[in-house]
Amino acid sequence: MEEGRRGSSSTPQSRKIMVIADPTRESAAALQYALSHTVLEQDELILVHVENNGGSWKNAFSSFLRLPSSISSSSSGSGSSPASSNTNATAVAALASEISQGEGNFLEQMKRICEIAQPKVRVHTECIGMEGVKASAILLHGDKLGVDVIIIGQRRTISSSLLGTRRPGGSLRGSKGVDTAEYLIENSKCTCVGVTKKGQNGGYVLNTKTHKNFWLLA
Repeated sequence: MEEGRRGSSSTPQSRKIMVIADPTRESAAALQYALSHTVLEQDELILVHVENNGGSWKNAFSSFLRLPSSISSSSSGSGSSPASSNTNATAVAALASEISQGEGNFLEQMKRICEIAQPKVRVHTECIGMEGVKASAILLHGDKLGVDVIIIGQRRTISSSLLGTRRPGGSLRGSKGVDTAEYLIENSKCTCVGVTKKGQNGGYVLNTKTHKNFWLLA
């Protein structure tokens, strides 16, 4: 699935790709998908965290960090040597050790993972406040930055898997009255991809406004 490609294949244009960064497994899966299937070296990657009550984040990234080959393959495919790939794997393992010891900040850890997996990509992080509903804050910030693609981790339920996302234009009744990923998919001006990881090697289930429950093999 191609997200927000601009220009001809011979002269790809830089895109702004925004990944919603949270201390959750869903967010870790979204980042892994972005690094391995979406981000190109000329793109700009923006990790945006909407500040609210956070939880424990160490376990959310543990399985992600134990599988460095899934994210190092993209950088090795762009001409890096086996030695550099081994260096990347070592660096990712070091991050896993830091996390297991409770060191660092999850947003900075995500940034460092990006820099290891895609060393040529410009990466920066932003924290924004939430006044009201998270989905609204993300949409406003995305418009302000002029992003081309939004990628967000999505927790799938039986009903949403069968029926797809909600109708566009759903009312933002409150933080518990709307699914953030579903609302962004249907109401974002740019392409928004909801990502659900199917186990460690089962690939991803992707949702956009035009593609529902698209299964992408890892």
